[in-house]
Amino acid sequence: MSPTTAKSPDVSRRSERSRKAILQASMELVGEVGYPKLTIEAIAARAGVGKQTIYRWWPSKAAVLLDAFTEVVHDQDYESGLPDTGDIEDDLKTVLRATADEFSDAAFEAPYRALAVAAAADPELADQFVARLREPGLEVYVRRLRAGQEAGQIDPDLDLDLAVELLLSPFQQRWLNRSGPLSHEFTDRLVEMVLRALAPREGAR
Repeated sequence: MSPTTAKSPDVSRRSERSRKAILQASMELVGEVGYPKLTIEAIAARAGVGKQTIYRWWPSKAAVLLDAFTEVVHDQDYESGLPDTGDIEDDLKTVLRATADEFSDAAFEAPYRALAVAAAADPELADQFVARLREPGLEVYVRRLRAGQEAGQIDPDLDLDLAVELLLSPFQQRWLNRSGPLSHEFTDRLVEMVLRALAPREGAR
């Protein structure tokens, strides 16, 4: 094959392969060694790239991990939202049970906990964490509760953002502090108690 007909390397494809390898390596390693022991050097070695390649794209290990975790989460159902069968109690129980299972899975729990802890000490990371993970996650619950309002199952005068906080904060607190199991029994009771608080008041318009 002559020089004029030889194909030049596809740099963009090679870069994308490297990027994906780096993101995967960061997720694997944080589960294996924990966030404090996670290093850019270790990520680079696992991904088969030079550490300068990582620093060219990300300023820190936290930034790498945030991108990696964001991709995992957004591969899930943010766009389609929560299920809406018409039975809001059953739908919320189904979702929180699945969330409890996910948060109990080390492959998910380790990077998410690492990001939550790192964000608490890094205001810039915290802003990105909220914008890219927390707010989109809360919004799908707001949409489902809004549908519940339209169906007459939720008080029409409620602040839905606050209502979602009421539902999710006990779950997040238990998980973050490891203060109890994230069992299906716990999530079911949580949904039942919160929905009693959110129900339309007697005589409400």
